[in-house]
Amino acid sequence: MAYALQWLRSLVFLVAIYGGMAVIGIVYFPWAMLSRRGARAACLTWCRWVRWSARWMVGLKTEVRGTPPQGEVIIASKHQSFLDIILIFGAVPAGKFIMKRELLWAPVLGQYAMRIGCVPVNRGKRGAAISRMLRDVKRGAVEPGQLIIYPQGTRVAPGVKAPYKVGAALLYQQTGQPCVPAATNVGLFWPRKGIYRKPGLAVVEFLPVIEPGLSKQAFLGRLEQEIEIASEALHQEAEPHAQD
Repeated sequence: MAYALQWLRSLVFLVAIYGGMAVIGIVYFPWAMLSRRGARAACLTWCRWVRWSARWMVGLKTEVRGTPPQGEVIIASKHQSFLDIILIFGAVPAGKFIMKRELLWAPVLGQYAMRIGCVPVNRGKRGAAISRMLRDVKRGAVEPGQLIIYPQGTRVAPGVKAPYKVGAALLYQQTGQPCVPAATNVGLFWPRKGIYRKPGLAVVEFLPVIEPGLSKQAFLGRLEQEIEIASEALHQEAEPHAQD
């Protein structure tokens, strides 16, 4: 009975947040088309709406730990569900994502992603995708911001192992920017697929910066170790208190 009630609450929550995306997207559309600032304001408004709704509709609290970066950096984050995207973007002043090209066709989401400066890549052609990604990043370097990338390339459920791909290391080396790793446990509460959302405390944690200058292998090794250790610690912290 408790599970069924929580599932129903989760369904209502999802309808509310995606309905809110459409409403906010339409309300902010004129400003967003005139100014990138307007597009970013719309996205930040929606992020706040999701976090507020999650707290009272499904009992899911959210927290951002560590120091969100302010300048031009690469943010390399663990990716478990849509919620970590929301928390990271809402915590930084000018976030933009390396994202799969298919998302450009998503209603509202795709249009606003382009307006805030996201970089679409074709994941089906790895070498060409990396080259295009680097060209697009360099072309957009005149506009300060925090470039957010998911080094494993996709959403990875808690406890599942997946390799860290070379794209993050190439960006780190060729842009010469520092990298801020980010860990999370959001997948314990907001899964990759499905409707059910579990009550609890979902966390994204910004970790100490990795300064420029490491080799590709050294950077990837350090990045993976720091993100995985911190994410596992967040999982262990959450699991005893997570409600079924």
